[in-house]
Amino acid sequence: MFFLALQNEAALSQDVANLAYYPIFTLSGTTITPLMLTLLILLSVLLVWLSGRAKRLLVHRVLARTRMDIGARQAIGTISRYVVLFLGFLIILQTVGINLTTLNVLAGAVGIGIGFGLQNVANNFISGLIILFERPIKVGDRVEVDEVEGDVRKIGARSTIIVTNDNVSIIVPNSKFISETVVNWSLANNVVRFKIPVTVSTDSDIDLVMDSLLEIARENEAVLEEPAPTVRLTELAKDGLTYELRAWSSISLHKPQLLKSDINLAIVRKFREHHVELPYPQRDLRIRDAKKLVDVIRSSNGTAIKTAT
Repeated sequence: MFFLALQNEAALSQDVANLAYYPIFTLSGTTITPLMLTLLILLSVLLVWLSGRAKRLLVHRVLARTRMDIGARQAIGTISRYVVLFLGFLIILQTVGINLTTLNVLAGAVGIGIGFGLQNVANNFISGLIILFERPIKVGDRVEVDEVEGDVRKIGARSTIIVTNDNVSIIVPNSKFISETVVNWSLANNVVRFKIPVTVSTDSDIDLVMDSLLEIARENEAVLEEPAPTVRLTELAKDGLTYELRAWSSISLHKPQLLKSDINLAIVRKFREHHVELPYPQRDLRIRDAKKLVDVIRSSNGTAIKTAT
């Protein structure tokens, strides 16, 4: 019985070995087996997981001790992960027994595929690398691109995630940031000037209006004292005088509409307090034949009276 069990175990082991080394196909002289594919998949998954862990460690632990902002740390971490993935995958191929020189044909086929079917993917990937190196945008920036406005949350290999003020995540292809005009509110610094126009009646006291607007700006906590807010008379409009309040702010960068709303509400309250008129659009109606119009009105009124009777 003992020897029979050993024979059965040996036979099973031989079957497993035959299955593991069973030739599936040949790639330029290299025989691909199930064992080779299994090792390739397991090591690749392990490489992706370890590179992600290493990136988080580099960004949130190592580089966090420096004076770099989060955008710079994320860029360095992402580029480092790409390098680790590339070198690690080459080492894995050599480890499982795939000669890299045999991949020339496959590389040529992949190149043709990129040239035709994967053109957009390659374009977005290269655009992502350009973004990480040149850093026209970075994580945390307030940007506008392709009618999308929000905060940059993540810059990936193919796309960038932008979160709007409605807490909606919008995925924008990286090529948009290279080929189109991008407004980056916080590229240089977080201090931005806001312009709030307001039109008042031509009979309003000019000094009172300008002083009131400056007072409103100074009372708002989001408005900076330096640079100081200013008021300009920008237009002598048909319906009145148009002023423009120019105020600088840094804390309202990510919610510009909230600052404008608060200032507009304060303007309405202040002007009502000082009886400053906010004019409505006015139109003058000129009647060429007033007598004929009067006759028509009288005749219509007469008809209405007869009908009522």
